[in-house]
Amino acid sequence: MSDGLLLVNLGTPAAPTAPAVREYLAEFLSDPRVVGIPRLLWLPLLHGVILRVRPAKSAEKYAAVWTDEGSPLMVHTARQAAALAARAPFPVEFAMRYGEPKIEAALSRLRAQGCTRVRVLPLYPQFSGSTTGSVLDAIDAVKDGPACCVIESYHDHPAYISALAAGVRRHWAEHGQPPELVMSFHGLPQRAVDLGDPYARQCRETAQALADKLGLGAHRWRLTFQSRFGPARWLQPYTEPTLAALARGGVRRVDVVCPGFVSDCLETLEEIALGARDTFLAAGGETFHLIPCLNEAPEWIAALEDVALTGDCRDRDAGAPPPRPF
Repeated sequence: MSDGLLLVNLGTPAAPTAPAVREYLAEFLSDPRVVGIPRLLWLPLLHGVILRVRPAKSAEKYAAVWTDEGSPLMVHTARQAAALAARAPFPVEFAMRYGEPKIEAALSRLRAQGCTRVRVLPLYPQFSGSTTGSVLDAIDAVKDGPACCVIESYHDHPAYISALAAGVRRHWAEHGQPPELVMSFHGLPQRAVDLGDPYARQCRETAQALADKLGLGAHRWRLTFQSRFGPARWLQPYTEPTLAALARGGVRRVDVVCPGFVSDCLETLEEIALGARDTFLAAGGETFHLIPCLNEAPEWIAALEDVALTGDCRDRDAGAPPPRPF
């Protein structure tokens, strides 16, 4: 029996254009895991209003961070998979939950390489039903693929925390330490947490573990949530209002790290490095730094292998034997 590894990230439009963004958003926002509004209410609103208005605005944001190689998220995820494959004793593929490359196609490629069991590693360290839960749905929907198990969470895995800390220390070695380190995680509707989603708790545990690893006292860091969408109450405190309050309170420099994103993407490069920076400076701040995501840092590639080897991999095929270590 031969094992393989599949990395899964969220996804990205194929191009920074309104038609490409519309196609991507149509798939992404149609997922009931992402938007929990009843379909009879949501789908007419999505196709009748949102997909007519939002793609052009989102395309402008994607264009602001697009590279010569393509979408930053796609570029970094592909590089991570290649770097891991170069050192790991097992075949490695990557896929996107929305857009290309598809999960089913990636599983087929692993099966063609002789893999009869695949460990699936979502590139979301903290579990949420809207992210990892959706990957589980996609894995379960594959009818003719290899047996799979999924590493559903590694928010407090020592190798992941160490990789995060190494990136922060590398940045501080070049730029010095700020009075405040803001750890910004993607937001989630409060209702999801009230219904039992463990995401907020895992974000807090990640943030505390990173602060402990860096030796930061409680007055030196804070946790916030970004990317709020729609009128509902989301996890708080919100990132941009927090940054504005810090600046108005006399904080002149702030560093922001986004531990929940393992690759720089629209949410870090545009929302934080451009939008949040402008908010902080407009409120009286003077120096704003976004600490890069893990990307292809050697500590992160080693951590990926460690998580793949030692993470709790839960079987998605009740008839298959328990998952084995590589």
